[in-house]
Formats: sequence, structure tokens, C-alpha cells
Amino acid sequence: MSGLDRRGFLLAAALAAAVPRAFAADANVPWTEVLRRARGQKVYFNAWAGDEAIARYLGWAAAELRRRLGIELVHVRINDVAEAVTRVLAEKKAGRNTDGSIDLIWLNGENFAALRNTGLLHGPWADDVPNARWIDRLGNPTTVTDFTLPTAGYELAWGTSRYTFFYDSARISAPPDDAATLLAWVRANRGRFTYPQPPQFHGTSFLKQLLLTMHKDRAQFQRPAGADFDALTRPLWQWLDAAHPSMWRQGRSFPASGPAQRRLLGDGEVDWAMAFNSAEASRSIASGEFPASIRSVRFRAGALANSHFLAIPYNARAVAGAKAVANFLLSPEAQARKSDEAQWGDATVLAVEALPPAEQARFAQLRRGPATLPPSGSVIDEPHASWTVRLERAWAQRYRAG
Repeated sequence: MSGLDRRGFLLAAALAAAVPRAFAADANVPWTEVLRRARGQKVYFNAWAGDEAIARYLGWAAAELRRRLGIELVHVRINDVAEAVTRVLAEKKAGRNTDGSIDLIWLNGENFAALRNTGLLHGPWADDVPNARWIDRLGNPTTVTDFTLPTAGYELAWGTSRYTFFYDSARISAPPDDAATLLAWVRANRGRFTYPQPPQFHGTSFLKQLLLTMHKDRAQFQRPAGADFDALTRPLWQWLDAAHPSMWRQGRSFPASGPAQRRLLGDGEVDWAMAFNSAEASRSIASGEFPASIRSVRFRAGALANSHFLAIPYNARAVAGAKAVANFLLSPEAQARKSDEAQWGDATVLAVEALPPAEQARFAQLRRGPATLPPSGSVIDEPHASWTVRLERAWAQRYRAG
């Protein structure tokens, strides 16, 4: 979910030459045999701990997997995907090439690049699970590339997101929907805007959302960040230099996370928050965290969009169990429940219109809350993973508090 720890990234690079590029994927094993092997296995799933709705959803999945398939799913709560990535790297360095401590990781972005490019992922496997056939690969190309890197069967998409801003409509009647009008609003409303501190995922994504909408030619961001980094990012730093003095705490400190930012909005300390889950505002209204006046807006030039994935480390001990868990999480039943705002509200990766009628009906019954935007409008692809690394480093050099 969030940026790769820089030490982990450097360790990944150091190991690149020493690690084989792929591991056996057992592609010819019948699915019935995969399920037979999976029964009785304990699957350690490293997934974000920042949202109780996610924890409740995974608790439901664990109960269903135990009842239906005899698999014990253990949600290992992590605050940053880098924790899991660094653990896999450390196990490789220690020669622990089997019986690893992680069986399944919620992964995307530069974390995927670090593990994939160093051969530390099991695969290819993702196209072999039965429910992968329902993924909307044509309508949602972010399900087959991860920050420009083809997933190539080493990740299985299980959710999709668009960067969405939440604002208090009791104070803002015409919400800004581009960088210029947002800057004007920030300067006219001192102390009422902030963003999570990079390298926290939502904060780094805010930088990318601004940067990419400042350029008409976005194809240049699909390539690795190069010698033109300073020239291309200059408008972003100029925007931040102009905005920070008028922001919450004069831009000298920032919320530590997306949830911390949401708490500021819920407490009325600021008028804005941001998230990739467009249903988060409606969920927060229903829970009482947000006032009923909160609404959502996306930049009209396009919302930064990506999919998030499931991956299996190269040294996982419960490979069959991990595949069975991933297949269940991609089932129409599990995806519809995940899309339900009363449960999680995370948008599905499935081509709903291609599902059997009974499965389509699960999604047809879902209702959007008052602050949830429809899944429409233009989207902006994530830049190459190297842009994330360099943006976070450059931001820290300029603005890191203390």
C-alpha cells in the first residue's frame, strides 16, 4: 500500500544479480490437487492494518476459508508493505529459501518492482487460479500492469482505486478540481488544508496526482525518472512552496497517515482529506467519523488510478494455500462483499457484466452512499515506480519536518 523502505530497495538491488529470476509455479497441477494440498495449511497474509473495515472483511474471509476449504488464514497486520518486503529480502540474505514466514502479500507499486526484479516472487501463477478469468483486463488495464511493470502472472489483481478528495460541503460550495484552483483555495483559507506526509502512501500519491495533472504529455512519466527529473518536477515544488505557508501548521508538519488526515477532517480541524477508496467518505459518515456534509471530488483532468494485488513470496511455505486464498478473494461473492460500503467499499476488479446472472445480481444490489462518486471520469496511470522513489527523496530534502 505504501512506499518501499529505502534500505529495503537498496538491499533488493544488491541481491539482484544473485537471485534466480523465476521459481517453479506448478502451472500443470490440477486445481483440485491445489485445493487438496491447501487443506490444513496455515496461510500468513501480510496486509495493511490501517483500516478496521479491512480487518473485519479479512476476518469474514478467514471464517469462510476455514469452513469451506479447511485453510487457516492469519492476517498479519502491517503498517507499511515495506515491512513485508524487507522481511523477504532478509530471509533471502539469510539463506531461508524455503519455509518463509510470509505466504501472501498485499502488494503494488515499487514494492512489486523490488521483489519482481530480484526474483523474489513465486510465479507465474496468477493466471492459473480459476477466478482470474473474470478480471476486467480490457476495461481496466491497471489490472495487468503495476506502476508500468507488467504483472506477468506474478500478481493477482484484487481491488482497484482512484485518488479521491473529500471536502466539507458546509464550508465549500464549489470544490476545486484542479491544481490551480486548489492552490487559490488553500491560500484563501489559511490552515484548512494539509496532506499526509510522504513517504506515507496517500501523501506520495498526492504529489503524483498534482504532478501528473501539471503535464499534458504524461507518457514521459511511464519511463524511469531520468536527467529531466528536476525540470519536470519544478512546477510541483513551486506549487508546494506557494501552498505550504497557508496550510495547516504553516506546512511545517503533516499528518502521519491517511487515517490521521481523516481524523483532522472529522474533528473539523481541516476541510479536506484524500484516499484511494472512493467509498471511504460515505463509510465515515455512516460510522459518525465524518459529518453528513462531507462530499467527494476528483480532478477533472483525471484521477490517479491503480489496482492492488496479491503476490506470493518465492520462499512461501504454504503456496497451495496462498493460491486458494487468492482465488477465494477474487470470487464474485467475496468481491461483491468487498465492494459493499457497509463492509469495505473497495471497487471490484471483475468484469461484472460478464459474470453469470446470479453473480451480477450481487453487485446490482449494492448502493452508493451520499459521498461516493460513480466509477466514471478519466483516469491517470501511475508513473514508473522510480518516480515514487525520487519524489519521496526530493520532498524529504525540501520539506521534512524537524
